[in-house]
Amino acid sequence: MIAAIVFLPLLGAVIAGFFGRLLGDRGAQIVTSSLLVVSAVLSWITFFGVTGHEGGAYKIHLMTWVLSGALEVDWALRVDTLTAVMLVVVTSVSSLVHIYSAGYMSEDPHIPRFQAYLSLFTFAMLMLVTADNFLQVFFGWEGVGLASYLLIGFWYKKPSANAAAIKAFVVNRVGDFGFALGIFAIFLVFGSLSFDSVFGAAGEQAGKSFEFLGYDVDILTTICLLLFVGCMGKSAQLGLHTWLPDAMEGPTPVSALIHAATMVTAGVFLVARCSPLFEYAPVALEVVTVIGASTAFFAATVGLVQNDIKRVIAYSTCSQLGYMFFAAGVGAYEAAIFHLFTHAFFKALLFLGAGSVIHAMHHEQDMRNMGGTWKYIKFTYAMMWIGNLALAGVPFFAGFYSKDMIIEVAYSAHSGVGNYAFTLGVLAAALTAFYSWRLLFMTFHGEKRWAGHGHDDHHAHGHDDHGHDHGHGHTPHESPLVMTIPLALLAVGAIFSGFFFYDSFVGEHREAFWGGAIFVGAANEVIEHAHHVPGWVKLAPLVATVLGIAIAFWFYILKPRLPVALAKTHKELYAFLLNKWYFDELYNLIFIRGAFLIGRLFWKGGDGRIIDGFGPNGISARVLDVARRAVKLQSGYLYHYAFVMLIGVAALVSWYIYRMGVTP
Repeated sequence: MIAAIVFLPLLGAVIAGFFGRLLGDRGAQIVTSSLLVVSAVLSWITFFGVTGHEGGAYKIHLMTWVLSGALEVDWALRVDTLTAVMLVVVTSVSSLVHIYSAGYMSEDPHIPRFQAYLSLFTFAMLMLVTADNFLQVFFGWEGVGLASYLLIGFWYKKPSANAAAIKAFVVNRVGDFGFALGIFAIFLVFGSLSFDSVFGAAGEQAGKSFEFLGYDVDILTTICLLLFVGCMGKSAQLGLHTWLPDAMEGPTPVSALIHAATMVTAGVFLVARCSPLFEYAPVALEVVTVIGASTAFFAATVGLVQNDIKRVIAYSTCSQLGYMFFAAGVGAYEAAIFHLFTHAFFKALLFLGAGSVIHAMHHEQDMRNMGGTWKYIKFTYAMMWIGNLALAGVPFFAGFYSKDMIIEVAYSAHSGVGNYAFTLGVLAAALTAFYSWRLLFMTFHGEKRWAGHGHDDHHAHGHDDHGHDHGHGHTPHESPLVMTIPLALLAVGAIFSGFFFYDSFVGEHREAFWGGAIFVGAANEVIEHAHHVPGWVKLAPLVATVLGIAIAFWFYILKPRLPVALAKTHKELYAFLLNKWYFDELYNLIFIRGAFLIGRLFWKGGDGRIIDGFGPNGISARVLDVARRAVKLQSGYLYHYAFVMLIGVAALVSWYIYRMGVTP
């Protein structure tokens, strides 16, 4: 059954990719969606069969993959509670995205290719979460990187989509280089890449050091930091986050899949899977906490002023991933995965809801060109309300249980980095509530800014437009059932997943639920302590949320001209946030220009002047020079030729006499 869960999406990708023309658009959609639905059903069966049962964890050996000297790697599927949770998240969201795409991508001329890419993406992620060794993880890791490149750049005729795909690929290569070094270090130290072998021997390496880059460093700290560099790239943490907002150039279903269930959650999953290593590397955990908390706050500040509806949600994803990482950083791996679980439902709901809005608005994405739409798309409006309530952490919605637990574990860590994470986590909660309701109010309330609205030159518009030119003066319309049914199913998860699974993930039954899938040291009682924090700690995120919603209501409903006035009054701060803290400009100055300069130097100077100049081009130029001079000898005058012949005879006679004179 596990093999079917993993390989059914691959089968769908192969069928749609190679036989899409025979199947047609509808056939490709039916085949890929059906196989994903089957995979999702089997995943839920596996989830309830594995979790909470002793002996539920097991491995399925498929084949011996690599056998070279001391390196022996099997291809095996590891099934435990952590795997089961990820299987449910990936297949559930992916199957709904597949179905949703049948409506959203109905105008696209390349539907089979799109469906094949979606299924390939899902297969790569499933290979990652079922891996039983680090090499297998790396295979899935690179697979989702490849698939993301194909999906982000799906509309390859758009230069912006191509640039975004390349950016995502290149930035992730930076993180993947660190990940690869971490894997090399693991094999160097442990002599194996198998999880069981490495995790079983982790305690023996605690406190030991080795030489790395000329320095004597702690073994496990170095390995964990290298692994975390890979996580930073894949999960878009501060410093390697710049690719994530640009990934919005892909179709909206791609955004939902990447941001909710697959690629960006891979880093959080890896930290949880490697908890036996991180538990013995406290310095690495502190780094994870600081980076995660800083990302949560940074992304929330940038989301305050974005005008593209998808980019607001993209920065929300970046911020929520920061929450997950600082939860793992303080040792609450279970809380991190719990938030990953609930976040998948409400974030997919928000992205697909945004896609429904874009569909209703005839592919307009700029919220400044919306407003007053709730009467026309009431179902989508209701779904976006549910998604925002869950994201903001309003009581009894999914995000309330998982995000509040993360803030509480940060406080209960009673450490410097824990207090740092707690403070920024509460601030980010207020900012999250503000930009969530800013999105809701700008999109659905206020005056109609879409009827007959022309594009102002100073507005930066993003269009998920399938390559077509659409007007913006049409009346918004509700999406078809094939798009709204997935929204309704995701809304169920966004409402109930936190309440029903709280006790299993982080409550009294967490030890039985996890069954050893996540290793927690004997001294790590941060989740237990989180259940006994002071009342004001539990109330802090709720107060922050209410305050954020109230300010958004004041700004965009009661005083809609106030945000514009504030932006003009504090234009430096507004520009700083609108330009994403100028990370792109800084990287362009430090890395991009330098890389282009070096490339141009090697191209023009090295390849052009030296290699080609002295090589092929130089030789051919000399041949041409000699040929031109030889051509001038062919004058056509008889006396010239006679003179040359005479010189030739004289030269021949001179040579003969010389030879006769010097030869004994």
